[in-house]
Amino acid sequence: MPSLGVMTLEATTAVPAESSGDSRLAILLAMAMFVLVVDTSFMNVSISAVVHDLDTTASGVQSAIALEALVSAAFILIGSKVADLIGRKRAYVIGLLAYAAGALSMTLAQSLVPILIMWAIVGGLGASLLLPSLQALIHGNFEGAMRRRAYALVGAAAAIAAAVGPLVGGFITTYLSWRVAFAGEVVIIGIVLSSIKLVRDVPYTGPREIDVVGAILSAAGMGGVVLGILVWQEGGGYVGAVIGAGIIALASFAWWLRRRKREHKPTLIDPSLFRSKYFRLGISCQALQQIALGGMMVTLPMFLQMVLEYNAMEAGLSLAPLSLSMFAIALLAGKKAGNRSPSRIIRTGFLLLAVGVAALIPIVPRADSGWAMVVPLLIAGSGLGLLVSQLNNYTLAPIEEERVSEAAGVNSAGGSFGLSFGLAFAGAIMLASLSLVFTHEADSSSVLSPSEQDKVASGLEDNAEVMSNTHLAKLLAGQPEDVRAEIIHINTKARPIALQIALLIPLVAAVLGLVNGFRMTRLPDLEPSGASEAMVVG
Repeated sequence: MPSLGVMTLEATTAVPAESSGDSRLAILLAMAMFVLVVDTSFMNVSISAVVHDLDTTASGVQSAIALEALVSAAFILIGSKVADLIGRKRAYVIGLLAYAAGALSMTLAQSLVPILIMWAIVGGLGASLLLPSLQALIHGNFEGAMRRRAYALVGAAAAIAAAVGPLVGGFITTYLSWRVAFAGEVVIIGIVLSSIKLVRDVPYTGPREIDVVGAILSAAGMGGVVLGILVWQEGGGYVGAVIGAGIIALASFAWWLRRRKREHKPTLIDPSLFRSKYFRLGISCQALQQIALGGMMVTLPMFLQMVLEYNAMEAGLSLAPLSLSMFAIALLAGKKAGNRSPSRIIRTGFLLLAVGVAALIPIVPRADSGWAMVVPLLIAGSGLGLLVSQLNNYTLAPIEEERVSEAAGVNSAGGSFGLSFGLAFAGAIMLASLSLVFTHEADSSSVLSPSEQDKVASGLEDNAEVMSNTHLAKLLAGQPEDVRAEIIHINTKARPIALQIALLIPLVAAVLGLVNGFRMTRLPDLEPSGASEAMVVG
């Protein structure tokens, strides 16, 4: 899923007074954006059903979700350049086909492997092509008032998908099958592609030289950091080496960009963008917002489905206060902000997000239903809504008109990286905490024998896993009654603690965002550029 940021369309120095463009095309482009945003919502509320049907693990499914976000983030800058070189319309079609292949793999998959390959990797690559080409095509196919309506329609489709995705996905998964939800995505993409003749290609007239080294370093840097965390989550080795290689690649990427800039050679992104304090603060806040969102997307569905043993529909309804309040407040703040300081609204957004997440932490071990989380989720969702309404305008306000498109690509990449990092890191912390707490409780048990304690420790070392008590009881069917009861008791105690610790990731991200918010308020507010005002949620 693309990060909850914005899709910024290429800048124009003047907007024509006349209106032109096919309204049918605007609807089709909005349908494509709807699929992009709703996709991961379906996956999140279907975790327990996917785990059951494919006989896999919850951590494996979460790894697929994080990997899809990672691939999209790592390749979105490269995807933008590829779209320039092969043609925006062609890149748009290839991206849609790749996304359809990923959705189809979900429909037909009998194990986790095709999901990791087709949905996470191929689908993620499709998103990295689709998003930048979609930007250029909307800009090039519409003019005047129709262009603004196209912006609004695609933005509304993305916002609605984010709001209703958990509910629609939960309903379909519970009463039909999660496979039907993803089959529906294939159908929507088929409808969009059936009218591809309506799309007029938008030629690229800029430099065609490719910064190959920069592309490799950017993908290796962002990919290495998150991939290392995923390896840790799955109990693999060489974690430090993988993460270290990613950090070195990111540092090398920054050095390489500066060197190419000094030599007046084309770069994957222009490092001079980061000279602006506004842009640096905005990008960092964008990443922190997405880290917080990613962390909540891991912990909350896991809590609802693996601890409270909710089905997909119940999980979707329980998450509705978060998504619906985010949607409503983003629209309201976008319309009513007026002359209010964007930096102060962003600071308030991070404050509400931090308060909402902090309120969830003591509730987790005491909640016996999703109702206990309604108020904290409303508060956190309101904070996210404020951030969504302001962060992108703030980030892009100091950027010149002709560079807004490039800056928006960097902004999207930062948000997508933050989302994948939050998903992976919170998931890894949750499983590591579960292993430590479970082992400690097992070692302290007067019921389990030393040999049984060793079995628990070795099993968790190989594969710590959040699972429901019902699932665990089935796995322990052959054990003595007292041993079975003790292990289930330990599981009941350990899971909420692990989830509480994992919630510290979005809390820390929100607090760091709040600190940045205070730094923002010390700077004078800027008027957004003409192009940065033409944005849609993405």
